[in-house]
Amino acid sequence: MPHRLCGIGFLLLALGACGKSERTSPADTLAIATDSSGQTKSAPSAMTFNLTSPAFAANGSIPSKYTCEGADISPPLEWSGAPSGTKSFALIVDDPDAPDPAKPQRVYVHWVVYNISASTTKLPENAAKSGLPSGAVQGNNDWGKQTYGGPCPPIGRHRYFFKLYALNSEMKGLGNPNKAQFEKAMQGYIVGTTELIGTYQKAKK
Repeated sequence: MPHRLCGIGFLLLALGACGKSERTSPADTLAIATDSSGQTKSAPSAMTFNLTSPAFAANGSIPSKYTCEGADISPPLEWSGAPSGTKSFALIVDDPDAPDPAKPQRVYVHWVVYNISASTTKLPENAAKSGLPSGAVQGNNDWGKQTYGGPCPPIGRHRYFFKLYALNSEMKGLGNPNKAQFEKAMQGYIVGTTELIGTYQKAKK
């Protein structure tokens, strides 16, 4: 009888040890932690390439100061989260709603600028005339000018796309290209893109 009791006791101790080894450890609990929705948490993602302006919100109205009804100067722009391998930035501003957003017929180009240094994270107000980083080059807009031309919609409220490109090279030997020429030249060098949309409608008189 004593031998039988001893054997049962040993079996119970072995089962207890086995059950303990199968329990989830604190480290395991952290590894499978879930959020409030029950979904497994993922590792933090890389910073998103993002373009903003302190002058207007995304999809918001562009102040008249930056249009043909005002000083017609380029608005301030800021960006962050540039992709790894970025060697330069390029910026194209255009309006896909010309001449009438109800019946658009063409994309009108307001600004082309490239070879913005990779260390740059913002353009100040009126950069097109007095604040571009050293080495930056302006292409031709649809007025045939190498500068910024502000919104000047003939009818309705138009959208203006500020498109920033991160390139893995500087673009050499292009001179002052128009939008189509520059878009063709930068193919194969783009490592990231982001955009900011603003809108504008002329004041009713």
